Amino acid sequence: MVERGDAAPLLRWAEGPAVSPPRAPVPQAGGRGWGCGGGGWAAAEPPRRREPEELRQPGRLELGDVEEDQVVAVFVVTFDPRSGNMVEWCLPQDIDLEGVEFKSMASGSHKIQSDFIYFRKGPFFGLACFANMPVESELERGARMKSVGILSPSYTLLYRHMHFLENQVRHQLEAPGHYSHLAAFYEDKKGVLHAGPGRGSGLPPVYWLPSIHRYMYPEMKITHPAGCMSQFIKFFGEQILILWKFALLRKRILIFSPPPVGVVCYRVYCCCCLANVSLPGIGGTVPESKPFFYVNVADIESLEVEVSYVACTTEKIFEEKRELYDVYVDNQNVKTHHDHLQPLLKINSADREKYRRLNEQRQMLLYSQEVEEDYNPCEEDLFVLFFLEQNNRIFQTLLEVSASQDKTLTAEHARGMGLDPQGDRSFLMDLLEAYGIDVMLVIDNPCCP
Repeated sequence: MVERGDAAPLLRWAEGPAVSPPRAPVPQAGGRGWGCGGGGWAAAEPPRRREPEELRQPGRLELGDVEEDQVVAVFVVTFDPRSGNMVEWCLPQDIDLEGVEFKSMASGSHKIQSDFIYFRKGPFFGLACFANMPVESELERGARMKSVGILSPSYTLLYRHMHFLENQVRHQLEAPGHYSHLAAFYEDKKGVLHAGPGRGSGLPPVYWLPSIHRYMYPEMKITHPAGCMSQFIKFFGEQILILWKFALLRKRILIFSPPPVGVVCYRVYCCCCLANVSLPGIGGTVPESKPFFYVNVADIESLEVEVSYVACTTEKIFEEKRELYDVYVDNQNVKTHHDHLQPLLKINSADREKYRRLNEQRQMLLYSQEVEEDYNPCEEDLFVLFFLEQNNRIFQTLLEVSASQDKTLTAEHARGMGLDPQGDRSFLMDLLEAYGIDVMLVIDNPCCP
C-alpha cells in the first residue's frame, strides 16, 4: 500500500550550510573506486583548494519552464520481505512511479550497507540514496532496507541534494513512517510543469542537445564529487580509448558491475563526455549519446527501441540479451559480439600515444596545483577538453577533405588526426558511415593483397 502525502504540518525546508554538498567520497582499500559497500562514506577532508567539481552535461531535457533545480517528485522505497520492493510513500499523489521501486534499490543491494543511484524515469532523471540497517526483527528478517529519492527534469543539480537524501534514508530506517521533512522539502523545491507554446497539456518529450555541445554554458554543468574523471581514467587505463571510439560512433554501451552502483553511474557520465564535438555541421545524422544511468530488467522494453545510449546495470542477465547492446563492459573487460566492431577492441600505437599525452597533461596540471597557490585548475575540465579537441581535430580534417576536389583521405590525414592509419582503418570507415561524411578512404587494408 502506497501512502500519499503526510498528515504532519509542513515545515519549509531551507537548504543552508547543514545541507551543503557532501565531501567527495574517497577510494577505500580493497574497494572499487569510491567505496559505499563496506563502511559507507570514508571520512576524509577534501583535497586542498578543491571544491566539489562541476561537469558539462552531454544531454539535457527541456521541460517547459521547469528550472533544473526543481523537484517533480520525492519518494520512499522499502524492501518488504513478503512483497519485495515497493513504494512506501511519495509526493505528489498522482505522479507515475511505476518501476522506481526497482530503479532506486539496485539488484544485489542487500549485500551492502549504503549506495546512491542515478536513473531515468520517462522524461525525468532520478537520484536515490539507499541504506541497509540490521534490526532485531524476525518479521524483517534481521535487516531493514530503504531508499529515499527524487525526480527532476535534469540531472545537472541532483547531486546537491545527496546529503539531504542520505540523512533522510537514515531517518526513515531509524524512525519509519515520519515523512514531514520530506514533505517540507518537496513543498520548497517542487516544480510545476508548464505546457509551452504548442505543446499541449501532456508531458513534453525529451529533447537532447545536438552533437554541437555548448558544453561551457553554466546551466549545463553537473555538480559531482571531485575526482570523477580521475577515477574513470585510473579504472579503465588505456581502454578509455576503446570506449572513446564506441562513444563517438554512438554505440549502445552497457556497463555491468555488482553493487555499489553509484560510482558506476559516474562512469556512464564520463563515457558520454568522451564524445563531445563543438564543430557546426557535425552530428546531424547520428543520435545523441544518452546517459541512461542505472537500468534493470524492467527497462528492457525501452532499451529495445534505443539506437544509442550509455547505461549501467547490476543484473548479469543482460549479458545474454545481446540484441539490447553493442558493447558490454564487465569490470574492466570491454567486449562486443559484433564481428565488424572487433578491430576496435585492439589498442594501437596512436591510442597509446593519446593516453601518454593525456597523462602528461594531468601531471603538468597537478604540478601547477602544487607550485601556484592561487592556481586552481580542474582535472575534469582537462579531461573533457582533451577529448573535445581530439574529436574536433578529426571532424575538421574530415570536413576539409570532403570539401576538397578529390575527396581523398590518406594515411597522412589519418596521422594528422592522431589516428593509426592501419589500426584505426575500421574505426574511420565506421565513423564516415555513421556521420554521413562523403570521402574516399585510400588507406590500404594490410589484410588484403
